[in-house]
Amino acid sequence: RLGVDAYFAVEPVDEALRRRIVGRSYREGCPVPLAELRYLRVLHRDFEGRTRRGELLCHRDIADDLAAIFRALYLAGYPIAQMRLVDDFDADDVRSMEADNTSAFNYRPIAGSKTLSRHSLGRAIDINPLRNPCVRLRDGRMLVEPEAGRPYADRTHDFPGRLHGEDLCVRLFKARGFRWGGDWRSLKDYQHFEK
Repeated sequence: RLGVDAYFAVEPVDEALRRRIVGRSYREGCPVPLAELRYLRVLHRDFEGRTRRGELLCHRDIADDLAAIFRALYLAGYPIAQMRLVDDFDADDVRSMEADNTSAFNYRPIAGSKTLSRHSLGRAIDINPLRNPCVRLRDGRMLVEPEAGRPYADRTHDFPGRLHGEDLCVRLFKARGFRWGGDWRSLKDYQHFEK
C-alpha cells in the first residue's frame, strides 16, 4: 500500500494545467508568475464521510502549509463539500461559492471593488463557502455572499462544516500563521483564510 501521504502532493504548474487555467483564473495582468504557483492534490471527506480527491492552486509560499492542513483535516474526518479549481466554474467566484467549493487561487478583485483579492496572489483560500458566507452590514441591511448562503449567516446555530473560533480547521490555519476572516470587525468572511 502507498499510504495516505502518497495522496497529498505539491507540484509545479505543468503544461496541461497551464492550458486549463490561462484565460480563466490566470488572466492577463496577474502579478504572480506561473512558476510561483503550485498545484495541490489532496484527499478530503465529503459531508457523507466519503473519501474524495481534491485539487487546489496556490502560491508556492503556502503550498506546504495547505498540504499539511488538509492532511490533518482528512485524518480527522473533517468535512469538505468539494475541492475543485475555480476554473471548473469558468473562474466565476459566485458560482464556485454557491457550489460550496473550497478553492484558493483566482485572479480577481475583491467583490465590489477594484482592489485585488489575496486570492489573486494565491495566498488565500475559502473553505466550504456556502456554509461559511461573507456577511456584512450596508445601510442597515445584511448582505450575504454568496446569497445562497443566507441560511448559514446566523452563526448561533450549529451545523456540520460551520467554521468558528474553536473549530479544528480554524485552529489548524491559525497555527500556521493564517488570518481568519471570521475574526474581522468590519465584515465577517467566515470562509476566508489568508497569509
